[in-house]
Amino acid sequence: MQTDGLEGTLAFLRAAERLKTVTRSAWTSAGQAESVAEHTWRLCLMAMVLYGRADGLDPAKLVKMCLVHDLGEALGGDIPAPAQQAGAPKADRERADLVQLIAPLPPAVRGEILELWDEYEAAVSPEARVAKGLDKLETILQHTQGANPADFDYAFNLAYGRRYTAADPLMTALRARLDAETARRAEEGGG
Repeated sequence: MQTDGLEGTLAFLRAAERLKTVTRSAWTSAGQAESVAEHTWRLCLMAMVLYGRADGLDPAKLVKMCLVHDLGEALGGDIPAPAQQAGAPKADRERADLVQLIAPLPPAVRGEILELWDEYEAAVSPEARVAKGLDKLETILQHTQGANPADFDYAFNLAYGRRYTAADPLMTALRARLDAETARRAEEGGG
């Protein structure tokens, strides 16, 4: 990177810092609201440890896709899956927020981020399909270990994102374990 793009890059990085404080509907095991940045960190870790050596996948592209998948939420915040409405333009709004967020970046970097996000959103490549599935599984994993409120809806997670996790044997196996843990937590009465 040339030094002439550093001011724009710093402006982007400062704006992206908001993801450290944008919260999600998940709770950590310590009882704190989970941030988008925390979710993204573990999603990237999952991609690395589960698919970092997988045949037919570009591990760097996979991790990059995981890094950018929720960047737009720095501006628009997170909408929990149960609150999303069918046909609502969540993706359109999130993409518009992403475009605004990455505007200060040099054109080549901006283009790469937008291309990765579009590919992820459309789930058109093997990396995008794995990233989509892992995104759902990371959320469910957090819900199985978080200090959730007593009225937490575990039943929602039993169907959540299944279309993204059903085609891959590793995700199917991971999903079965997480579903069992989800059902156990639901039987215990949540929280």
